[in-house]
Amino acid sequence: MASLLSERYMAVWTGSASRDIVALVARVLLVPLFLMSGFGKITDFAGTTAHIDAQGLPLPMLGVLIAIAVEVGCAFLVLIGWKARWAALAITTFSIVSGVFFHAYWSDTDTVARMVNYTNFWKNISIAGGFLMLFAFGPGRYSVDHA
Repeated sequence: MASLLSERYMAVWTGSASRDIVALVARVLLVPLFLMSGFGKITDFAGTTAHIDAQGLPLPMLGVLIAIAVEVGCAFLVLIGWKARWAALAITTFSIVSGVFFHAYWSDTDTVARMVNYTNFWKNISIAGGFLMLFAFGPGRYSVDHA
């Protein structure tokens, strides 16, 4: 009996329609953080530029523009599923690079800052993994690329 139920369950969830629905939901769940963060950078361009400058990175205004392009532009592309693989790869790279430059917990001397940056660094790495899966397997049938 259990075998019959598990076979039926697997048939439902391994069917292409179910996978494509899950892929759509996954895309929708992956992007809000980036959209909100990108729009926050737009509305506080000067503050974001100052934050990047404080990290000692070169060309902070260009950095803000790149961050906005990735966070808003690429996240929107992932959301609608147009050029989603390449947008996901861009977000993967952005997440890893920003984790290294902005959440370098290994150089924090303050215990609280170290813990906050430790958590944020590993969240960035985990998020990058989710987007890398999207790059590998694509956006699914319910996307502009497949319309």
